[in-house]
Amino acid sequence: MVDSKQVLRLYKQLLERAYKFDNYNFREHAKRRVNALFKEHKDLKDPQEISKFYNDGIDNLALLTRQTTISQMYTFDKLVVEPLKKHR
Repeated sequence: MVDSKQVLRLYKQLLERAYKFDNYNFREHAKRRVNALFKEHKDLKDPQEISKFYNDGIDNLALLTRQTTISQMYTFDKLVVEPLKKHR
């Protein structure tokens, strides 16, 4: 049985992993995709459907982990739309 705390933790883990993409376009796409999936499924009530959604999310987390690892191997120049890190 999956509870709401586990689903919330999964959501946070997916977003954290999405932020690790080195490429701006991949990073933004992953963030939008995670947010869209969770908004789409926010009204699930059936425990079996919630468990299925949670298990799919765990699979997606593993996929994002592999993709971000590969993304960090091949770095690119920053795009114009990306904010620059401020020096303190």
